[in-house]
Amino acid sequence: MTKGRKISILGCGWLGYELALFLQKKGFFIKGNSRDTETLRSLKDNGIMSFSITVKTDRLEGKQIEDFFDSDILIINIPPGRRNPNVATEHPKQIKTIIEAAQKGSIQQVIFVSSTGVYGDENRVVTEADALRPVRDSGKALATIERYLKTIKDLQITVTRMAGLLGGDRKAGRFFAGKKDIKNGGAPINMVHRTDCIHVIYEIIRQEKWNETFNVCADKHPTRKDFYIKRAELEGFEAPHFADNEHGDFKIVSNEKVKAVLGYTFEYPNPMEFPVG
Repeated sequence: MTKGRKISILGCGWLGYELALFLQKKGFFIKGNSRDTETLRSLKDNGIMSFSITVKTDRLEGKQIEDFFDSDILIINIPPGRRNPNVATEHPKQIKTIIEAAQKGSIQQVIFVSSTGVYGDENRVVTEADALRPVRDSGKALATIERYLKTIKDLQITVTRMAGLLGGDRKAGRFFAGKKDIKNGGAPINMVHRTDCIHVIYEIIRQEKWNETFNVCADKHPTRKDFYIKRAELEGFEAPHFADNEHGDFKIVSNEKVKAVLGYTFEYPNPMEFPVG
């Protein structure tokens, strides 16, 4: 890893913004993209070169697009829109548009932020070697994208499959606050803290682990019932009520590869002990 390398982050939202600040402190020259005016101002205030680029299915819109892709590393952090009924077909086209722009620029490596939603509910532990059997359209979009990225030969691309994201102002306690008779209380959950997501991405860059796929998920998998009741209590929400301790179909996401290949130790291994705020 060479400090001073240029990294462009496409998507400086809840994860990407904090990632930009962290990587800047590590000595990288960061370019950040956001469509939010306040975020752009904050990036500038922190000495980060900011861009407002909109990704369409067939083109990019904005100023200085070529400058944004004049970097060594591109981090693509644009989650599929779950409310978009056409996300399974449109989001892959957006990513293809981004990759084609990267190929025209000076980008050498790409980190694509994916999700453990690409796995099906297999009722067992799933690893990076397992087939992708997504249930939701957002997961189907990501699975399509991951398969496409494997066909790209002139870029080194690493995929990070993030589990359920928590940390900062994202409060899990409100997800089921006050709800009654929630099913599948005994199902194991797959969560990860934002800090660990950022540190894993940094380690990929530092150790130059390219052309890899990593699950990024905390060590422990408490039940939905235990976790959401605990978070509601910690965060000041009305506790939810679960109908039973049973579980339907589920998956337990293994993080053994990221620990073995990167030598990574999770800062927050147990979702039951994630800090508040």
